[in-house]
Amino acid sequence: MSFQDHVKEKLKLVQDFLHIDAQDQLTNLEEKMKSSEISMEVYISKVKALLGKELHLENGSHVDGVEQNGKTNGFTNGSHKDEDDEAVTLGVQEEEEAVKSPSGPKGKGGRKSKTNSDTKKSPPSTRVTRNSGKQPTILSMFSKVSSFCCKGNELCPTALSHSCKRLSVLGNYMACIFVLFSFQTPPPKCQDCRQYLDDSDLKFFQGDPDNAPEMLTDERLSLFDSNEDGFESYEDLPQHKITNFSVYDKRGHLCPFDSGLIEKNVELYFSCVVKPIYDDNPCLDGGVPAKKLGPINAWWITGFDGGEKALIGFTTAFADYILMHPSEEYGPIFALMQEKIYMSKIVVEFLQKNPDATYEDLLNKIETTVPPAGLNFNCFTEDTLLRHAQFVVEQVESYDEAGDSDEQPIIVTPCMRDLIKLAGVTLGKRRAARRQAIRHPTKIEKDSKGPTKATTTKLVYQIFDTFFSDQIEQNDKEGGVKRQRCGVCEVCQSPDCGKCTACKDMIKFGGSGKSKQACKQRRCPNLAVKEAEDDENIEEEDVPVEKTKKVSHAKRKKQTQCKLAWIGEPVQTEGKKQYYKKVSVNDEVLEVGDCVSVSSEDPSIPLYLARITSLWEDVGGKMFHAHWFLRGIHTVLGESSDPLELVIVDECEDMLLNYVQGKVNVMYKAPSNNWFMEGGIDVDIKVIEDDGKSFFYQFWYDTEFARFETPPKTSPSEQCEFKFCGSCTRTKKREEQEIPCAFEPLANEDNDSKALYALACFKGVQFKVGDSVYLPPEAFNFSVKPASPVKRSHRKDDVDEDLYPEYYRKSSDYIKGSNLDAPEPFRVGRIKEIFCHRRSNGKPDVSEVKLRLYKFYRPENTHKGVKASYHTDINQLYWSDEEVTVSMTEVLGHCQVEYAEDLIESVQDYSSGGPDRFYFLEAYNAKSKSFEDPPNHARSAVHKGKGKGKGKGTNDTPLEPQTPNVSKYRTLDVFSGCGGLSEGFHQAGISETLWAIEMWEPAAQAFRLNNPGTTVFTEDCNVLLKLVMSGEKTNSLGQKLPQKGDVEMLCGGPPCQGFSGMNRFNSRTYSKFKNSLVVSYLSYCDYYRPKFFLLENVRNFVSFKSSMVLKLTLRCLVRMGYQCTFGVLQAGQYGVAQTRRRAIILAAAPGEKLPRYPEPLHVFAPRACSLSVVVDEKKYVSNVTRGNGGIYRTITVRDTMSDLPEIRNGAAALEISYNGEPQSWFQRQIRGTQYQPILRDHICKDMSALVEGRMRHIPLAPGSDWRDLPNIEVRLKDGTMTKKLRYTHPDKKNGRSSTGALRGVCTCAGGKPCDPADRQFNTLIPWCLPHTGNRHNHWAGLYGRLEWDGFFSTTVTNPEPMGKQGRVLHAEQHRVVSVRECARSQGFPDTYRFFGNILDKHRQVGNAVPPPLSRAIGLEIKKCVMERMKEEQASENIKQEKMEVSD
Repeated sequence: MSFQDHVKEKLKLVQDFLHIDAQDQLTNLEEKMKSSEISMEVYISKVKALLGKELHLENGSHVDGVEQNGKTNGFTNGSHKDEDDEAVTLGVQEEEEAVKSPSGPKGKGGRKSKTNSDTKKSPPSTRVTRNSGKQPTILSMFSKVSSFCCKGNELCPTALSHSCKRLSVLGNYMACIFVLFSFQTPPPKCQDCRQYLDDSDLKFFQGDPDNAPEMLTDERLSLFDSNEDGFESYEDLPQHKITNFSVYDKRGHLCPFDSGLIEKNVELYFSCVVKPIYDDNPCLDGGVPAKKLGPINAWWITGFDGGEKALIGFTTAFADYILMHPSEEYGPIFALMQEKIYMSKIVVEFLQKNPDATYEDLLNKIETTVPPAGLNFNCFTEDTLLRHAQFVVEQVESYDEAGDSDEQPIIVTPCMRDLIKLAGVTLGKRRAARRQAIRHPTKIEKDSKGPTKATTTKLVYQIFDTFFSDQIEQNDKEGGVKRQRCGVCEVCQSPDCGKCTACKDMIKFGGSGKSKQACKQRRCPNLAVKEAEDDENIEEEDVPVEKTKKVSHAKRKKQTQCKLAWIGEPVQTEGKKQYYKKVSVNDEVLEVGDCVSVSSEDPSIPLYLARITSLWEDVGGKMFHAHWFLRGIHTVLGESSDPLELVIVDECEDMLLNYVQGKVNVMYKAPSNNWFMEGGIDVDIKVIEDDGKSFFYQFWYDTEFARFETPPKTSPSEQCEFKFCGSCTRTKKREEQEIPCAFEPLANEDNDSKALYALACFKGVQFKVGDSVYLPPEAFNFSVKPASPVKRSHRKDDVDEDLYPEYYRKSSDYIKGSNLDAPEPFRVGRIKEIFCHRRSNGKPDVSEVKLRLYKFYRPENTHKGVKASYHTDINQLYWSDEEVTVSMTEVLGHCQVEYAEDLIESVQDYSSGGPDRFYFLEAYNAKSKSFEDPPNHARSAVHKGKGKGKGKGTNDTPLEPQTPNVSKYRTLDVFSGCGGLSEGFHQAGISETLWAIEMWEPAAQAFRLNNPGTTVFTEDCNVLLKLVMSGEKTNSLGQKLPQKGDVEMLCGGPPCQGFSGMNRFNSRTYSKFKNSLVVSYLSYCDYYRPKFFLLENVRNFVSFKSSMVLKLTLRCLVRMGYQCTFGVLQAGQYGVAQTRRRAIILAAAPGEKLPRYPEPLHVFAPRACSLSVVVDEKKYVSNVTRGNGGIYRTITVRDTMSDLPEIRNGAAALEISYNGEPQSWFQRQIRGTQYQPILRDHICKDMSALVEGRMRHIPLAPGSDWRDLPNIEVRLKDGTMTKKLRYTHPDKKNGRSSTGALRGVCTCAGGKPCDPADRQFNTLIPWCLPHTGNRHNHWAGLYGRLEWDGFFSTTVTNPEPMGKQGRVLHAEQHRVVSVRECARSQGFPDTYRFFGNILDKHRQVGNAVPPPLSRAIGLEIKKCVMERMKEEQASENIKQEKMEVSD
């Protein structure tokens, strides 16, 4: 009975149950088929559709089912054009046919499969084929599938019988069909090729020509005499080329041969035209058609044919076949294979040359690479990369294997790690026994040109070279026992190969066993990647506050037995205390000012060291006052410090003399007079010889802020030189400043309860009536309750889970980049009265100073709420007559608030004169919710309060004239990028960048555009330093080089690749550090000896290598003689709508003042403001006293960019008009005072059609990201359709949806290894995100939109919706952010120019220091310079006076 008859038989059984017209339609279809009007396939599909309609089942899901049955059972087999060709009925292969197949045993020809594994393919004669040769009945088919279906959904028998009863009319068949469709089952897959049977892309092999032989015996192809003994080795196999080929499984499904099927022993066959090996022409002439060759035992790539294309081949038991052109129908499948091979070539070559590249950089490389001609695709996209990620990573692994053992493998580069995470790649697969032998690994161009060796000064070289060399070796020895394996991947479980150099050295293979290297075949990739991961940066945001151990400061000391005797008479007597000048301790004479050692109870602690500041005797015995030194090892420098260096600290105590162990010598190492010109000369790292009793110090050290400063000059007065202690004096002064004091009582008859004053002092600042002050937000409230943003949950409850299958992942209410938690800025008030309450005896209680204040309203505190603040100036307030009493201790600082009409300059000029300047134009009346003219007393106070100097009201001239003119410092900006750091310094008016060094040409060009007067060197900073140090005046281009003494300020942010992890140094990472740009940069500092030095870096610079990078950097600066400190700042607190934490190291030359870090100006989201740093279990903070508070409100995305015109995805017009006025204060500032009609660089990346389609479907609500995408089919702008994402596996972690749907997209969701056949592409919801979401916080933020009221995540060098920082979609347009929007998020003025193509510009912006941050730092440096100038002026005046007196 032919196949057709079978179908007819089955249909007859069903026909009786159908309506009359349906029966007619069936007969009609049958006749059409007979007369060849329609093909067999069309006939079958129409029959299915008809049956489906008759069953009234919903949305056609039943059709899939019947299709499934049909396909699994050989309904639709191969091609039916030639019904009699029985070889085509692959689905129902008979036993005999299997024996005929080419791999049957023929003499010695049945070869072992081509691998080094032991899994040999059994010859098919002994192999049980999947079909027993009997045709299944339609009934058996239905029942099979329905039972499978029930199992899949754990359907209970009662439910089944229940449904069956309801449908008894349709009889048993229909019941089974109904059960089959009424439950959600994973869609059916072909058991061989694992493709979905209902997939529109599934294609059938169209059949062979009749004359095609099944075995190749054509003498045209033979290159040798037919030797009947068969072939002894692979190399002896005949080689042919094949063209017009198709590969299919035994059911006739065209399928890829590189997706793991061959490895799983699935039999794949191919039909083709075979050509001799020497024929390079892919056309069909001169070839032999062949059908059903195979099965394929292995496939391989033999590298690139000298050009772009890789050669791909198969091996069967009889020959090797090199592939030329696929058949038309097989073309699209083969194109994917070529695509991934070419893709892996791009990736390996790119990473080999750019080991520090990010995932975004790789995407950029891939998207800008034009595929070679002759391949069946025209561009690469991110989807392509993710689709082929597994293969690409395997190629990278095989490349690494071939590399040297001391080279860093490229699998651990940041870019590969991100790809592995995102795509969910399984590592270590390739090397397990594999049929896919890559014969000659892809030929990759090796890039030998690495970074140059660091040019260093001798001093820097010695610190880095001698330092630690022993420790590093120690670490390496200890590190020898490190775990080398994860133990689970296939690599770890394979045996040692016995052939590589490592194995040959093993004792078991007869070697010496010295090298202790693991077998090269068994280098565990999981461990390498995991180590690199652990080492990586802690996340930018959401850092939990570190818990630190309390370090106890009490010194536990030990008394010694000793002989004590005073020498000489007491020099002073006070009460019972008699002060002496000298004492003899164990026959050693000590006098006031000498230094002594004191031993500790704990013998492991080195001796404590102190200076004797006084000696006396009282009832307690013979005493001395010890002013302690701190050893360098106990500062932040830790083990990197000079063992003989001490620092002065403000710690001291009274002690008995019998604690003294003995006298020591401590010398002060003052900077030499010619210090500025001695750079690069100092050769000896040692300062003094170590005789066990000698030490030196250079600095006073602040233990809380880790500040090394020039020791303070606190000199004793004549009468108390024998009992003067600097530490006591300074500590006392600090304590006094913490207590507010009131001065200048005012006559006040009418009030008995309080005493009024004209002045008060607090924290060293003077306040008087009429001054304005900052207070914390909790100091007082306003009578208007503004509509505060309610903390609403952004989660919707009634979500259609079938349409939005990933929405369930949004369980947390926290939205990245949201300002909901941002605190309010400081309250501002004006002092009406300074007073103390009187006690019952009439005397004022001076211990508590109070202030009576007028409250100022900010625009957002009025009834208009937050919207009002968006349009007004950030420093605009409203006067109010509301009053409040606060304690003076609550005051946070001083500010200036003026009535705008009374200003002698414009409001703009007044405001730009510095922070802390506010103005008001109106008064606000909360009762009537109206704005009025301010009353007279609001104004008059202003005139009285003009020029609030520090003097007690004597100096009523305005502040401005007092400020000395600061000349701008000549600055060298190294690693300048496009100039963000310099721009901020220029805005602060502290520097003039005369020289900049930037190796990357586009950024250097941008720097030139914005700073035409600067000499920009586009070359390696090491080369330049070498030239200068060897006495050259110009470089090869004739540019003048800065000479010693020229550079007054040095700033820059050296890159830290190669040693940026958290793990301790080992010899490889240490040698990278020794040759790094950080070391070169410190050498610049040592050579030029600038007055100020700034090093900017990522937040984690301070944590790299257990903070060793930080310690060595500070150690170098200390040894050079620089005062220095470090801190972490959040750029968002200085006026940009972006979280960006940066480590800043500051240093000041001897004679200058070491700057403090700027106090925050703007409030910002608290979870992005964790700025403390833990070094060696001690927590350090920068000197910022006002914590998270700020004087202004936070800047939002709306402030930043709401005025920019709307543009589309891919907008490329470099200049457009603004189309409107600035809306917010920030926009007015950023556009600048000069009217600029033209807006530059408002351009955005052109995303692929698929990415654009996804962006279009991300909702506009705050917090929206990929999890809000609908699972639908959409037509993209390139005309193609996307597919729906299929959920095919149970998910152990997430269970099922509320509708009972599966949630897993890969076998790994159920805890099994990934199956490459599960990958899906071209879906709106990217398959890789649900695939790996469970282990990566659900990929929160990818395809995320910015929120108008929120802030940007750290601006990246390339905005990619699936990049490390995926929140890059515009708040309401369907595109990624533009270059100008990114530039604004960094605080660059609109007039600032960038250079190059769009990606160059994005990179320039993303790498820059936000100018508002560097401006704030610049203003602090300026303060220090002004203070020093004032002090010099004062001492100059004193000298003058002395001279006049002596005259």
